[in-house]
Amino acid sequence: MSAPAPAHDEPAFAPDVDAPTALRQRPGDPGSRADAEGQSDAVAEERPGRPWHRHPAVAPVALYALLRLSGLVVLGLFAHRSGADFWSLLHSRFDGIWYVGIADDGYDTGMVGNHPKSHSTLPNLPFFPLYPGLIAAVAAVTPFSTQVAALIVSWAAGLAAAWGIYAVGAHLSSRKVGLILVALWAVLPHAVVQNMAYTETVFTALVAWTLYALLRRQWLTAGLLCLVAGLSRPTATTLVAAVGVAALVAIVRRQDGWRPWVAGLLAPLGYLGYLAWIGHRLGRVDAYFEMQEKYWRIGFDGGVSTARTLKKVLVEPASLPMYVSTLLLGVAVVLIALLVLHRYPLPLVVYSVMFFLLSIGTENYYWAKGRYLVPAFTLLLPVAVGVAKARRSTMLAVFAFLVVVSAGYGVYLSLIWKWSP
Repeated sequence: MSAPAPAHDEPAFAPDVDAPTALRQRPGDPGSRADAEGQSDAVAEERPGRPWHRHPAVAPVALYALLRLSGLVVLGLFAHRSGADFWSLLHSRFDGIWYVGIADDGYDTGMVGNHPKSHSTLPNLPFFPLYPGLIAAVAAVTPFSTQVAALIVSWAAGLAAAWGIYAVGAHLSSRKVGLILVALWAVLPHAVVQNMAYTETVFTALVAWTLYALLRRQWLTAGLLCLVAGLSRPTATTLVAAVGVAALVAIVRRQDGWRPWVAGLLAPLGYLGYLAWIGHRLGRVDAYFEMQEKYWRIGFDGGVSTARTLKKVLVEPASLPMYVSTLLLGVAVVLIALLVLHRYPLPLVVYSVMFFLLSIGTENYYWAKGRYLVPAFTLLLPVAVGVAKARRSTMLAVFAFLVVVSAGYGVYLSLIWKWSP
């Protein structure tokens, strides 16, 4: 006779009993932080008749907007002094040119492209369709150009990401941790990219809400969001892995019936669907990977290129972004260890580890490794929990320093560094 299936309200991804108290406590448990504050659910806090300014999204969104605005003001001041066009720095550099070009003119029909705006014959098919599609949609229903529409999409997605990041932090620990997590993400060294015509904010928003849905065992929501994330960028494979592992655990535990099965099946469809479309368009199954390796030099070599460059950085003079990426990769290793040792929920650990491995395993562009890690906000959870325990004066001093560093490095990447951020 088989054992009875776990009750529906049994947590699927509860941290181990040795995890920090703030992470073990469940909403409604006597003496839990969630019980003391009312509810830990960052979305379900809203009640009928609650004023709009008490909505759970207001605080994290306002905090994020304030911190990013500070960085943009600093960049604007330096851009004005140097004679650079502030808006062009945000929407008309590197990947932004390609996304706007796709929104204007569509995709190439072959391996070789003709792109006057980027002055390149490289194929634009490796750029996933969600972001340029959103740009085109916004430009179609507003009087704005595609360049402005690109920033509208990026900035709006940043606000959605901030709310989602807060929801994850508040669900796991407390509202304070959720806000600190948002603040840390807003002042990353590469945070200026969050305000550029790049996909970081769109992808991060989808990641945050997918992981939040997984933590709450909302399987269909998680599967659908992951499907959409797969249309945004190739690193969505890390999120697919998180959903897949979480669904497998639930299936083995016989939890939630058919829903984990459906989530696991839905999760990779966006990513695989776009690869299949490229293959059909170009007449070969491996067309995407061929373009990445042959034309864009962004293949996957398991970290050989990263290790080779790291060795050079450690023994030879290098540019500032090379040192920053080295530092951030080292910090990421430590933070992953903390996620594992503190037994954070499995989907967060799987996503973090897979994202890090994919980042270091990708060939070339070592200077951009720090930017690659921007969507891995889950790595900041141990830091947010630790900072939440500090005195207010200490916390303010830490964030004042981070704001200055983030703004300064954003100026450097925008005005001095000649390659992609």
